[in-house]
Amino acid sequence: MRGLRNKISALLMSVFMLTGCATVGHDFPTQHVDQIRIGETTRSDIQEMFGEPWRTGIEDGKRTWTYAKYRWSAFSPAKTTDLVVRFHDDGKVASYVYNTTEQ
Repeated sequence: MRGLRNKISALLMSVFMLTGCATVGHDFPTQHVDQIRIGETTRSDIQEMFGEPWRTGIEDGKRTWTYAKYRWSAFSPAKTTDLVVRFHDDGKVASYVYNTTEQ
């Protein structure tokens, strides 16, 4: 009986993994991306427009904030959206990259 339960559990887990999907990150308001101005927009402005970053770090000595949502499914195309913002030491935007698979 115990062996049968383990096989059923393994089968159910396999079915779930094949039909399921995975999501990493969180939604953010992409309509504000065109308002970012290099050398003008501040960290405070970015936080007001997009909320708390999903991930923070340092790239080439510059503070970096990442906003992202990645969705994968076994039976449909991936849907990804991300915004990476790099800041100068004075807190103004040094550069940014926005990518999406959404049309």
